Amino acid sequence: MNIDDLNARFAIDDELTFIEGDESQGYFPLIKVNNPQATALICLYGGQVMSFQPRGCQELLFVSNNAFYQSGKAIKGGIPVCWPWFGDDPEGLGRAAHGFVRNRLWFVEKTGTTDQGETQITLSLTDTEETRTIWPYAFRLQLLITIGKVLKLKLKTANTGRETFSLSQALHSYFAVSDIRKASVKGLEDVEYMDKTSASQTLVKQRGAVTVSEEVDRIYEDVPSALYLVDDASKRSIRIDALGSRSAVVWNPWVEGARAMADLQADDYQKFICVETTNAGTDMVEVMPDSSHTLGVMMTLGSAKK
Repeated sequence: MNIDDLNARFAIDDELTFIEGDESQGYFPLIKVNNPQATALICLYGGQVMSFQPRGCQELLFVSNNAFYQSGKAIKGGIPVCWPWFGDDPEGLGRAAHGFVRNRLWFVEKTGTTDQGETQITLSLTDTEETRTIWPYAFRLQLLITIGKVLKLKLKTANTGRETFSLSQALHSYFAVSDIRKASVKGLEDVEYMDKTSASQTLVKQRGAVTVSEEVDRIYEDVPSALYLVDDASKRSIRIDALGSRSAVVWNPWVEGARAMADLQADDYQKFICVETTNAGTDMVEVMPDSSHTLGVMMTLGSAKK
């Protein structure tokens, strides 16, 4: 559908509208939400939440000014959807890292307003002849995005075929921070993690809160359902509640990593931290025919007292 068709079918007066991104945004179709509780921007390319800002608060999400807005490339920032694998191609076939749905246009199924005044958007993707050449299974993905005082995402994977499949996945959230050196992640104390910056596959136990003073790329296993990102420089915390997940990923590329990425500016490592809601590492998901699995996250802004 073009922008006019999308607005005719799915726009909500004084609340939700579809716009075309400018040249710097690849002319991708965008959903702009502006309700009494929050504003948000969602890109239909990748089904990606790009911005979420509760009223009277600073932006929660980070997007790189060097992000690529090109077909076939992922957008660096916001909340990319990694599916049906997280990380490198698990079969070593040369397929793109983090799967193939973050660089495809998603379809709009419906929009609406909840009784609580939140804006809800349902996006979807189904298998095609092309996707089956990449990953040979039949599926239906639905992404329910709820914009209110709290940001909620639910990614439902339905197996519509005759074969059971396994997957790993992530809601790859890039959180904006004022100073990475003054940010920490709490709730992972004494939880074991795999350090992906190390050649060793031995699990390491987290001591205290997670802080960043070098490259961090960790898969935490058997995590609690609630984590807290504390941003002392901004005097705020973000509570991150997970659904359908027993793992979490914390990532920051640090100095050399940022310099090596064309879609990050050299100092961007200071401005974000990824705290990702995942099924990763040993937390794989098996989906049988005619069944489904839902991965979800809820992000709640608070003070920095946690």
